[in-house]
Amino acid sequence: MTSCVSKKKYVALEQELQNTQSTLQKTTVEKEELEGKFAKIESRVADYNAKINSLTQENDEKMVMVDDIVAISNKTKEKMKQTLTRVDQQKLQGATSLKDSMNLAVSHNLKKSLSDDIKNDEDISIDIDNTVVMISISDKMLFNSGSYRISNKADSILKKLADLINSEPSLEVMVEGHTDSRTISNAVVQDNWDLSVKRATSIVRKLQSKYSVDPAKLIASGRSSYKPLVENDTKENMSINRRTRIVLLPNMDKFFSMLSSN
Repeated sequence: MTSCVSKKKYVALEQELQNTQSTLQKTTVEKEELEGKFAKIESRVADYNAKINSLTQENDEKMVMVDDIVAISNKTKEKMKQTLTRVDQQKLQGATSLKDSMNLAVSHNLKKSLSDDIKNDEDISIDIDNTVVMISISDKMLFNSGSYRISNKADSILKKLADLINSEPSLEVMVEGHTDSRTISNAVVQDNWDLSVKRATSIVRKLQSKYSVDPAKLIASGRSSYKPLVENDTKENMSINRRTRIVLLPNMDKFFSMLSSN
């Protein structure tokens, strides 16, 4: 037994096949066209996002002056604002300018980096002025009377200061020697200028040689007796004026970048 398909039905099937092939070809072309259009759109979106990111980065890195004192980027200003949310609100209320706010932010971040015994010791004081940090240390913690040789009891405080300095690449450090008004002159020290400079130099050498502080970050200076904190009219006042002052000069952008997580 054999069977056959009528010519009419065969032609219809053949036409259906051709239509299906044509539709498939059309769909393939349309798919390729859509993929091409999509790729172009993706490219344009990527270019647009790149331009937006570039403009945002340029704006973030644009430097602005703070009360004609220091230049900081907009990114740093934002980090400073984040820090200020963690500052004592009573202190923050007393800040009347952006400079005051920056000093509070610098103080907050630096004091978090210092150990409690340094912050709370009565022979050590920390002051902030125009983003410059000044740590004053009584000479009785560092030197024997009338001498520029560092005493053994100074190791603890110098180690902690060195740890702070070494942890912050943004810091430059000036070590200042200060004396009281009594004149000193002996075989090794010519006068108060000489003593104050020798004390500052002794501290700088110790920070470099024993605690590996980069010497390029260090400055040694002597102020003799000409920058007293109080009148040199009593033994107690003279003791206050005999001090070594560690002046920390942070690069604001680097400083807040390093400490923004504090």
